[in-house]
Amino acid sequence: MKIDLHTHSADSDGTESPADVARAVHAAGLDVFALTDHDTTSGWRAAGDAAVSLGVAFVPGMEISCTTEDGISVHLLSYLHDPDEPALRAEIEASRCSRLTRAERMVELLSEDYPIDWDVVRDHVRGDATVGRPHIADALVSAGIVGDRTEAFTSVLHSRSRYYVPHYAPDPVLAVRLVRAAGGVPVFAHPLAAARGRVVGPEVFEAMIDAGLAGLEVAHRDNPDDARARLVRMASEHDLLVTGSSDYHGTGKPNRLGENLTSVQSLVRIEEQATSSTTVRHP
Repeated sequence: MKIDLHTHSADSDGTESPADVARAVHAAGLDVFALTDHDTTSGWRAAGDAAVSLGVAFVPGMEISCTTEDGISVHLLSYLHDPDEPALRAEIEASRCSRLTRAERMVELLSEDYPIDWDVVRDHVRGDATVGRPHIADALVSAGIVGDRTEAFTSVLHSRSRYYVPHYAPDPVLAVRLVRAAGGVPVFAHPLAAARGRVVGPEVFEAMIDAGLAGLEVAHRDNPDDARARLVRMASEHDLLVTGSSDYHGTGKPNRLGENLTSVQSLVRIEEQATSSTTVRHP
């Protein structure tokens, strides 16, 4: 069984609608997938309906953007949580609002040097999608300033750029607790992806595990081979489940559906640990 538990739609920073992601999953020959848009669950219904109609099982998920006290970015995947649980919902909304004002400020700074404005960026945002740097990158591409998203992030939008503006995001330990309180199953996304920036030390892993972390996303293109081995050892020592996934974004990234997969055993453990009324949708 082919299971990919990390994909994105245009409801966050992917390039395809939730239903089109499901269709792409089916075309890629996968049996199960999770939609894990950043800080939103708005695509669950459309993705799930399309998936089930095509004979694909759908796992409702979300990717929560977090930041440690010393400013290190952490992404936490949440599976099968209650999207209406008040505490988690409030934290996500606070993060989304901060992302919006941050994006507006970044565009304001960029407009001093480049032919770009907020209206151009909004043209690249689908509906009520969480606005982020990828949308600004798309606007830079359409304006002919850079060739693609990758160039935008390496040349203009990186965290050391003068155009970069930080935004509020919950501490990862708090996020783990909130996901558990919402009946969900928290998994640390691409934990040792050093190419993305600084990664957290052992003390953060330990604090997240103590707070209820369920698993580690080990098989991800941004985790180097030696880091994967360390993560497997850590998972074994703490009885954490292990996942693998593509982190698919449509044409927004080179990641391809099914390039890394999750075992049936890990999916079963996710279903066993979930305590909300949100469940895997089967055909």
